[in-house]
Amino acid sequence: MRLSSYTDYALRLLMYLAVRQEGLPTISEIAQVYGISKNHLMKVAHDLGRGGYIETVRGRNGGLRLGRPAEQIRIGEVVRYTEQDMAIVDCMGALQDAPLCRLSPACTLRSALHEALQAFLAVLDDYTLDGIVRHRRSMASMLGLPQPPVFHSEERAEAGEMVPNSASRPHKPDADRRIPRTRCRG
Repeated sequence: MRLSSYTDYALRLLMYLAVRQEGLPTISEIAQVYGISKNHLMKVAHDLGRGGYIETVRGRNGGLRLGRPAEQIRIGEVVRYTEQDMAIVDCMGALQDAPLCRLSPACTLRSALHEALQAFLAVLDDYTLDGIVRHRRSMASMLGLPQPPVFHSEERAEAGEMVPNSASRPHKPDADRRIPRTRCRG
């Protein structure tokens, strides 16, 4: 599965705001740092604002900030919000409609791909924005931003040490994460 540029830009915008915890960066600033279209990023920011993921502050000293704490923004939720079409193949878009393919009445590929998509999204649901920017100091340096304050767990994470972060990826026993397999015969 390939995510759209729109979703890519949305995730990068959210990551930038999570890394740059102080001040109000502008769309122009963020677009320049990433080397992406300001107009395209403006549409993404508007949509993320409507969804409550970011807040826009108007005026001379205005800019953008996260609409809620990074620990509360699930990556799977953002992907579902920003992706227009999650159908991996054409026939997935026609789950309720007439079959698009001669094989549809007997084919199990559509259900296998649907199961795979659900597993993909379930993994993304395990990650928060806070969890994917846990290396804030390194990321800030790569983005040309001032260094954020350091917390003990971040120092350990920066050093490559595995640091449990229950807020970013909750523990789920394997049995709870498995998607039941169904096989169609016929």
